Amino acid sequence: MVQRVLIAGGYGAVGGTAARYLRRLAPDLDIILAGRSPESGAALAREIGATTLRLDVADPAAALADLGPVDLIVAALQDRSDALIHAALAQGAAHIGITKVVEETGPAVFAALHAPPRRPIVLAGHWAAGVLILVARQAVADLARVDAVAMAALYDAADAVGPMSAADAEAFSGRALLRRAGQWAWVDGGGHGRALRLADGHEATVQPLAALDGPSLAAITGAPDIRFDFGMGESLGTRAGGRASHEGLIEIAGALRSGQPVRRRVLVSDPKGVDHMTALGALVIAERVLGLDGLPLPAGGLALPETLVAPEAAIARFEQLGVRITTETDPA
Repeated sequence: MVQRVLIAGGYGAVGGTAARYLRRLAPDLDIILAGRSPESGAALAREIGATTLRLDVADPAAALADLGPVDLIVAALQDRSDALIHAALAQGAAHIGITKVVEETGPAVFAALHAPPRRPIVLAGHWAAGVLILVARQAVADLARVDAVAMAALYDAADAVGPMSAADAEAFSGRALLRRAGQWAWVDGGGHGRALRLADGHEATVQPLAALDGPSLAAITGAPDIRFDFGMGESLGTRAGGRASHEGLIEIAGALRSGQPVRRRVLVSDPKGVDHMTALGALVIAERVLGLDGLPLPAGGLALPETLVAPEAAIARFEQLGVRITTETDPA
């Protein structure tokens, strides 16, 4: 049976890239590219054999009723009222949302608890739709203890991002969530900045955010000290004289099973920028939700990228599609 996927924001920089990759993985997939201006997606629809749909996320009921049942709704845009989540719950479809920060997840969680989802409702508002959290999960797999994790993303102003990513960057709150000595604290991000050192010795200033990566790292590692930071600066691609890339850095302090204390740095770099990396995060989740990986369809319920997708499979896909992941481990 042919599965149907609706991508709201499907002809934007993130949604369009995810749609192209989904088509490569599943030639028979019925893909609908939805948004307020479907004529803007006509060329992409012809290119990948998709259809377009006029959809206003503020009031999607009529458009979705005319469309009929779908298997998966991907919200590659802001859905402030959770209208697409409610639509997915109502018709038993899966849902992937890639924009919500910690403060915005509560209503969706309550809605899903009151109407248990028949297919996964994936809260993937992590950085780059979960790319970094999936890499982090793999990076701590051989550790007996994790004492601290500091994750950061560096955005290059020369990265030609789409409207959604630009709007997200402008909307970042100064209120940040940190875990210190096992306690969560809401702080003013601007007052808790730090220097981030990349692989070539270049430094940039970053400050904490309330990204979903923080609570996910705590659940995965149990580390008493956790932070997720964001900053702007020249990327490795720009510094090499080429196209702006996008970098994420995961710094871990812990101990191996032998008891040896170690420090580990994992650099995740996408030469095609943050929108491409975000599309890859959405892609691996959609691949798992739809069973395109050859595994049985996952059970319904609330899910996170790292509770749904096997990190080794995700990393293989990321690297296949151009992401560079390098790991350094040194005695502490």
